[in-house]
Amino acid sequence: MPRWEQGSADRLTRAALELFEEQGFESTSVVEIADRARVTTRTFFRYFADKAEVLFAESERIRATLVQAVLDAPDVSEPLHVVTTILAEFDWTGPGMELQRQRHAVIAANPGLLERDLIKQHDIATGFIDALQRRGVEETAARLAARVGSQVFSIAYAQWVESDGAADLAKLNDAAMALLETLVRPGRAGTA
Repeated sequence: MPRWEQGSADRLTRAALELFEEQGFESTSVVEIADRARVTTRTFFRYFADKAEVLFAESERIRATLVQAVLDAPDVSEPLHVVTTILAEFDWTGPGMELQRQRHAVIAANPGLLERDLIKQHDIATGFIDALQRRGVEETAARLAARVGSQVFSIAYAQWVESDGAADLAKLNDAAMALLETLVRPGRAGTA
């Protein structure tokens, strides 16, 4: 087995997701992941602290990019719109749609991973709150926009992943926002 090869992190990620899908997260070991990726266990630990980290390795980079997008937004007078638009316009397919689908399924099937994912989402929302406040948005409005915007987007994102990326994420996001508006102002959509 080679000690160090180019593309090891990608191979480890693909191998882990395949194994998680085949036999479940809990039943998969780091040794199995390394074997499937054709690297040593030591190489695995150069890239990831544990097998769960395979699913969350990009979290900090994603958070930093999204928060910077809020700081760079030309106008934050509609903070909820800013949050949902930034989330919808982010390139979530970086590692590929199939890997996104696998990742989503593995996390959804494991309560511990779901908890960790929710913590990562909370970290992003907290970053949004801080960025919006730095841009002059009042604290309560920043909190509401970040929290509600993140939840609205999570509905659109789940639908997008379930469609294997066939649906337009921006349109799903807009539809989720429109639904939210009907819930907040029921008379506007013709409901009581």
